[in-house]
Amino acid sequence: MTSRLRLLSILAAAFATCVAALSVQAADYPTRTVTVVVPFAAGGLTDVPARLFAAMLQEKIGQNVVVDNKTGGTGTLGVAYVSRATPDGYTLLANSLSDAQNLHYFSVPYSPVDDFQQIGWIVDGPPLVLLVRGALPYKTLAEMIADAKANPSKLSFGTSGPASSPAMALAQLNAAAKTEIVAVPYRGSGEAARAVAGGQIQGVFTFFSQGKPLVDDGKVRALAVAAPKRLPDWPDVPTFLELGYKIDFRGFVGLAAPAKTPKPIVEYLHKQLNAVVQSEAFKKRMGALGMAPPPEADNTPEKYDAYLREETVRQGEVAKLIGKIEPEPATPAAAR
Repeated sequence: MTSRLRLLSILAAAFATCVAALSVQAADYPTRTVTVVVPFAAGGLTDVPARLFAAMLQEKIGQNVVVDNKTGGTGTLGVAYVSRATPDGYTLLANSLSDAQNLHYFSVPYSPVDDFQQIGWIVDGPPLVLLVRGALPYKTLAEMIADAKANPSKLSFGTSGPASSPAMALAQLNAAAKTEIVAVPYRGSGEAARAVAGGQIQGVFTFFSQGKPLVDDGKVRALAVAAPKRLPDWPDVPTFLELGYKIDFRGFVGLAAPAKTPKPIVEYLHKQLNAVVQSEAFKKRMGALGMAPPPEADNTPEKYDAYLREETVRQGEVAKLIGKIEPEPATPAAAR
């Protein structure tokens, strides 16, 4: 019994020492470089806002803030890395819509909600938009669907892989409209959109920021937007909801830390996060890409955590249309 008590005393003392060390670190935080892990390639829809945020955060806190693109496993490798990191505020995650999706398709070694302390949104958006080649006769979604029903498997739509938002949106449309539009995988939805413009395929679900230049050039035509409201830049393009389809796919990028990160560090990062994303300079840059942060009062760790949990459940319902698939670690995910 004495030996057991001695062991318990040693363990309790070690635990107290660790807690005390983290408390001291929290009080002095940050004293060295902070790393923001982006699980996708540079230049993609997760990387761009995260990289701008990191650069502006560095100016705010007076310490280096670097972006580390840890790609692979359809975004799961970078997320797993952060889930195992020391919870001291020096390794953070730029999480996104893919985190609410991947666990429904792959076996992942973490929980995207329970293994992380959410800090807040970096940006919300952009939404997916449905584009078709400009030379095609369809002026409305109804015309396209009518042709797809009359000619099963005639139309081919590009996606950025089977577990991507474009593939899920297409699966939803096929199920709701009773069509058989064929999914053709590309390395990213931006590449798929360019294939539509080039005539290789007939249509695509792509993100607004990737599709807008092609629409502006007249190479493709936008038929519908997967968002609750019409976009200011495209006031004449209806939403899927207006047209009777419950298709709502909007990207988002947030900031998270490993679970058990000390509360003072979380509070500090949340304060600095809002200071950056609510700045006019940040909003202007992101607005051009169809992205924006939520209002400051809504951008809290608690509300972001609740949103991510709800979105994870919603994406699980969508996943039932596709089922489990195998991840493709070698596939570049620049458009995620």
